[in-house]
Order: sequence, then C-alpha cells, then structure tokens
Amino acid sequence: MKVPSALQEYKVSPFRHFVSQLKKIKKSSGEIVYCGQVFEKRPLRVKNFGIWLRYDSRSGTHNMYREYRDLTTARLSPNMGARHGAQVHSIQVMKVREIAASKCRWSAIKQFHDSKIKFPLPHRVLRRQHKSRFITKRPNTFFWAQGPRPGVPQINSGKPGEKTKQNKTKNKTKQKKHLSTN
Repeated sequence: MKVPSALQEYKVSPFRHFVSQLKKIKKSSGEIVYCGQVFEKRPLRVKNFGIWLRYDSRSGTHNMYREYRDLTTARLSPNMGARHGAQVHSIQVMKVREIAASKCRWSAIKQFHDSKIKFPLPHRVLRRQHKSRFITKRPNTFFWAQGPRPGVPQINSGKPGEKTKQNKTKNKTKQKKHLSTN
C-alpha cells in the first residue's frame, strides 16, 4: 500500500487507519516490515494530478475529486484550507493518479494544455550579468510590446502639450466644422 505523506513518521498512522478499514488488524497484532520513500522517475516534468479525497467540515464528511497541474501535489493542503476551511489533519487522501491531458475535467487545468500558450512579461528585471554597474537613471522594468495594442486606447507620454494621433485628427475635424459653419 502506498500512503502519500511528506514526512516518514506520519506515514505509519494513515497506513494503520486504512488497513483497519480493509482488514480486522489491530496495532498490536500487525507489524510494519518496511517503510520507505518512492521516488519519481522525472520529478521536474509538469504533470496533471487527479486526487480523490475525503475531508471533514463543520457540516459533515465530504468526498471530493480535485485536479492540479504542477510538479507535486503539495498545493492540495493549502488550497483545501483556503477554499473549504478544511484542516490538514481532517483531509484523507484516498487516491492520487497522474492523468493524461485528454482525461482532465476542469477547464482551469485544460487551458494550460495549449501548445501555443503565451504569457505576458510586464515586469522584466535585468539579471546581474546583463546590467551595467553604474547608470545615470533609475531602472524601468515596465514593459509593453512595440507598436499600438488592439483594443487599448493610446495614452499621452506625459509631456505637456503633446497630443496623440487620434487627438490631432479629432481637432482637425472640429476646426473644419467650425470653419464651415462661419
């Protein structure tokens, strides 16, 4: 039986709990021969995890299925505490499986399966090897891609009296209308 746990000494207690549910074995009549850690073949690969669990809340006991896309299942405990108010000791992990991308159910996990996914980099900080030692101005880490962005209005650069192209064309049309009415 494989029991998920972060620390070695905490694996024995859930093991005894699950064995007592399966067979009539007391603590005194059973003996644990070996308790070891199972290592992953590829620990740095991002995986989709399906986790079946049971937890106790204020209103009762609940069964639940959750999906995570991460290197490990370490996000389970803080996430359950934040979303459902479940204490760590009241969560029983029944089954953990690595699932294929086609078997995922949650849309929050499915959106990362796109091979052409792109993320914005709004806060770029230069690494030390690319920085010059002394510089006469403060660093600017705010970054936008070159050129106008669709759907976003242009903003003045902040210099007084400077107008954008849109404002210039509006002013010209206003002047033409004003001249035509006189």
